[in-house]
Amino acid sequence: MSLYTLKPRFQALLRPMVRRMAAAGITANQVTLVAALGSVLLGWSLAAKGGPSAVFLLLPVWLFLRMALNAVDGMLAREHGQKSNLRGYLNELADVVCDAALFAPFALVAPFTPGWVGAVVVLSVISEFAGVLGPTRRYDGPLGKSDRALVFGALGLGSGCSEPCLPSPSGSCRCSQFCCSSPP
Repeated sequence: MSLYTLKPRFQALLRPMVRRMAAAGITANQVTLVAALGSVLLGWSLAAKGGPSAVFLLLPVWLFLRMALNAVDGMLAREHGQKSNLRGYLNELADVVCDAALFAPFALVAPFTPGWVGAVVVLSVISEFAGVLGPTRRYDGPLGKSDRALVFGALGLGSGCSEPCLPSPSGSCRCSQFCCSSPP
């Protein structure tokens, strides 16, 4: 089973907002570029920390937003007449750039290694492009985009909570009380 099976319900929730965005002149390509820029910036921020940090706690939130932006850009293209060859190339390229930018910082987090993280990035690129090669575009399959987002969101949550928790003057934990408890 894949999270992709939830897509129709997710899109139904987003549809009123997508209609307003189309009426406001927002294009699918603009949404795609915002998702790519946000992913690259977050990936850079994660890598700049050089290992586990509370910044990784942003990853599950961003991955959920990215899935919403991916649904929105597709709906704008299909339902509001914004399909084009350029759009198709931009969408596919942005997806693999986003995955690489967001997954690569895990190479700096134990127990992951650069080799294994690199292999996951290559396999995610293959998975994305394998969906393009058939007679119709497929988004499901083994560890499709939404499933990868769930897995890496969970890994981000764990990595964000793995830094040492430093108590604040109030006794709460620096990274969050959800992730760790204050020392006795």
